[in-house]
Amino acid sequence: MNVIAYLRVSTNGQASDGYGLDVQRKACRAWAKANGHKIVGWFDDPGVSGTLDAAERPGLSAALDALRPPPKATGLLVARLDRLARSLTVQEACLQIAWRAEAAVFTADGGEVLADDPSDPMRTAMRQMAGVFAQLDRALVVKRMKDGREAKAATGRHAAGEYPFGYRGVGEGKDRDAAPDPDEQATLSKIMELRSVGQSYRAIAERLDAEGLRPRRAANWSSMAVRNIVTREQEREAE
Repeated sequence: MNVIAYLRVSTNGQASDGYGLDVQRKACRAWAKANGHKIVGWFDDPGVSGTLDAAERPGLSAALDALRPPPKATGLLVARLDRLARSLTVQEACLQIAWRAEAAVFTADGGEVLADDPSDPMRTAMRQMAGVFAQLDRALVVKRMKDGREAKAATGRHAAGEYPFGYRGVGEGKDRDAAPDPDEQATLSKIMELRSVGQSYRAIAERLDAEGLRPRRAANWSSMAVRNIVTREQEREAE
């Protein structure tokens, strides 16, 4: 089947970090190849929130238009369903547009997103529950970040002390804040890339050790350390 792929990150900074466009693109290519599909077009929205309607996302609008008659493809592929939308109403609207155009929808991490079937109401319920939790997850992340900014502002200074893997402190006093560490960012991107194609946390840790990519303090990577990094970066990307 000929498919088009849609990619999205929520901030311009994340276009190259964490679960960025390149990582999503690799995940889509790997899934399409493994399942006998051909990607005939790429559409993306770098730095765009997943809560926005399709009309407010040029890349998504163009992708959905490509499914309408005369179609350029008969399938739409995203790395994960939350790349399509982080709002349940937006998710369902986009899916309905694709299905009305008689196009299939696929995710690289889960396969085909099946259309509604009156004889199987649980199908719709489970899909919509996933959308609700994606929406809730984003709301919780935004709240935590808002609370953190308010707490930081209340102290009159920027965060100090230890920074998470991938970042280092720059500046002094109240001007001190986190900045990307180039070497650790390369390792961080490797972790997210491997996770996006289904590698387990343990397998990723072993791969990093084999390639000589060391954690900041420990001698070797642990599956828990990898999991913590993946969780943190996914929370950042969800904003």
